Amino acid sequence: MAAPDILDSRYSCFRLMASLGVATVGNVGIWAVVVIMPALQAEFAIDRAASSVPYVMTMAGFAIGNLVMGRLVDRIGIFVTLLIATVLIALGFGLAALANSILVVDLFHLLIGIGTGASFGPLLADISHWFARRRGIAVALAASGNYLAGAIWPIVLGGILTEHGWRGVYIALAAIAVATMVPLAFCLRRKIPAAALHYAATVSAQRSRSVDISLDTMRLLLAVAGVGCCIAMSMPQVHMVALAVDLGCAPIVGAQILSVMLLGGVVSRIIFGVIADKLGGPRTLIIGSTLQCFALGLYLPLDGVSALFIVSFIFGLSQGGIIPSYAVIVREYFPPNVAGAVIGFVIMSTIVGMALGGWISGYIHDVTGSYQMAFLNGIAWNALNIAIMLLIIAKTRTPHADPIKT
Repeated sequence: MAAPDILDSRYSCFRLMASLGVATVGNVGIWAVVVIMPALQAEFAIDRAASSVPYVMTMAGFAIGNLVMGRLVDRIGIFVTLLIATVLIALGFGLAALANSILVVDLFHLLIGIGTGASFGPLLADISHWFARRRGIAVALAASGNYLAGAIWPIVLGGILTEHGWRGVYIALAAIAVATMVPLAFCLRRKIPAAALHYAATVSAQRSRSVDISLDTMRLLLAVAGVGCCIAMSMPQVHMVALAVDLGCAPIVGAQILSVMLLGGVVSRIIFGVIADKLGGPRTLIIGSTLQCFALGLYLPLDGVSALFIVSFIFGLSQGGIIPSYAVIVREYFPPNVAGAVIGFVIMSTIVGMALGGWISGYIHDVTGSYQMAFLNGIAWNALNIAIMLLIIAKTRTPHADPIKT
């Protein structure tokens, strides 16, 4: 059975570029709140912990949004889902800008996070339907929008913040979301043809029959693996600025190191996307997770800022392809009609891992006085991720190649 002509086509590439645009704009919610935290602290006369709550609420909403919006994509498609998400994002930013209480600001960041969730896991699920031979690189490119947002938006928003304050930033983002995401959503209005869905369902059915694990068990294993890899991943990402300060650097240096890490992550996602098309999702994830474990070990002997820049770039190169690999795995083993829900569920677990890992690392630092044990904790959780993926591969009786010739 040959793959339908629509897959890996010129239109598929156009749709991928539109998806990358959606991801780059839609993920602004995650990074905007980081930029305005000092302004919130000053205006509402709160401490650093209280000023961090909007970020926590955004990430909580992001986790919920990946799950809920993923289910919507399976039922009504990405077009309407993105329109709903755009309304949530615009309302969240607009109403937060009008708030006179930090508690109200916190509440609307939950709304922003839910809307932002549509621009990651559900978007990856949608674009995965339009590629067969190049699915890995397509998913990786779409996922890169998250890191591109982190590299671009803080710089853009910094200028608006200086001139108009954090409320001006949020009003501008409400307008930008509507002005960009609605037209981009219309570019994704076309629904996947029935022939492509039938082809994908046939391939995934034969693939799932070749593994000695039920799909329900597979779903749970992927969720636990997602928690494990992201507890490890969160240590450098969440605590980089604090780690740099501990080494005697100014906070701005820590932010620069984080930016270098994210740029390395963009490169990594593209490279690992190519690898996924050759080796499949599980093997690609093991490679990325093993390299991430190695990079975490490189942080242990660090005592200078130059080395921190180099190791952080290496870390970015190692870990960027891990999260997109989960989407590839889901599309290899699960029916296409539940791809959005399962990918959303697994991505939600990775976000839980990021949040939990960020807190655990801070707690370990408070108890021990350094991040050494926090890095070792991350390495241990990383090992759990590798063990789960080795189990999935061991239980799979056929190689990566699709059982249906394309």
